[in-house]
Amino acid sequence: MIPSLESLTAPWLTDCLRSNGCGDVVVSAVRSRPIGTGQTAGCARIEIDYAAGAPAAPRSLVAKYPSADAQSRGTAVAMGLHRREVEFYRDVAPRLSIRLPHCYFLDVDDAGENFLILMEDLAPARPGDQLAGCSAAVARAAVLELVGLQAPTWCDATLGARFAEPEDGVFSDMAGLYRRMLPEFVARYGAALDAAELDVIERLGDSPRAPLFAPVGRPFCLEHRDYRLDNLMIDESCTPPRVTVVDWQGMRTGRPLNDVALCLAGGLEPEVRRQVEQDVLRDYHRALLAAGVAGFSWDACWHEYRRAAFAGFGLTVIASVAVARTERGDAMFIAMARRYARHAVDLRADELLR
Repeated sequence: MIPSLESLTAPWLTDCLRSNGCGDVVVSAVRSRPIGTGQTAGCARIEIDYAAGAPAAPRSLVAKYPSADAQSRGTAVAMGLHRREVEFYRDVAPRLSIRLPHCYFLDVDDAGENFLILMEDLAPARPGDQLAGCSAAVARAAVLELVGLQAPTWCDATLGARFAEPEDGVFSDMAGLYRRMLPEFVARYGAALDAAELDVIERLGDSPRAPLFAPVGRPFCLEHRDYRLDNLMIDESCTPPRVTVVDWQGMRTGRPLNDVALCLAGGLEPEVRRQVEQDVLRDYHRALLAAGVAGFSWDACWHEYRRAAFAGFGLTVIASVAVARTERGDAMFIAMARRYARHAVDLRADELLR
């Protein structure tokens, strides 16, 4: 049975922590409070008291569980988000070197609706803020962290097939889904975009050659697909900043530079991005080669980066209409749309739509 937030009692947590190597601890009290701004799941910090000293046991954990909003829950189930995140932590994470939280409990029901992930509390690291953006140092650290996901899964046919988009899945006709969502997106947010930004967003939906809708092809690897600041826990007390990646519910087989573009274009204001993106990309490319990726030249890397300039468009247009609407969500989707569209304009990626 998958426990609810309310049933994370002291006896249950005692058993859970003992099974995770925390010794003969005895939990005496448990408190929870909501945290985060996620729109497809709820999160809470679980604060723990012990009956006696427990030096090896955590004082707090983070629980992730189904959203209280019916529309968001339905979207998550239809897209298989909760099942995929549990599978990622259970089956894939052990082979990766990307920094991840330790999970104390993982389970999801057969329908993919009810689930619980009980994970390490990464404080003092704090979640990034997609609205506020980040420094160039944080963006660079986040991009380099991707090497620990991508190099171990680079062109791995077994993983590629397992996590490929299903032919009958929600995104099997992403072009059609994008075109259906686009009018509502434009009605909500079009007035906040300048002419060039809105033009490239609309042209993407009409293009038969759009990289966003093309088959994955090669090179491929596992792709986070929502590699934004809100899904990164960032500790800036050290140099370089330490980044830990969470929210793996959208993970799929994809093209490696998509996550890179989501991070750089979505997290940096355009004037900052323009100054640093070449240097960050060079460092990322060198790190991939050092991690064992072969046959991937710098020219190929830059070409893939230009193709990936559209990766955030689907995330922005489709997700903004599919999830429950909030004031913060509206502001975030506008910021994302502007940054991603300006990125495509700056890279002249519209040439790839012709």
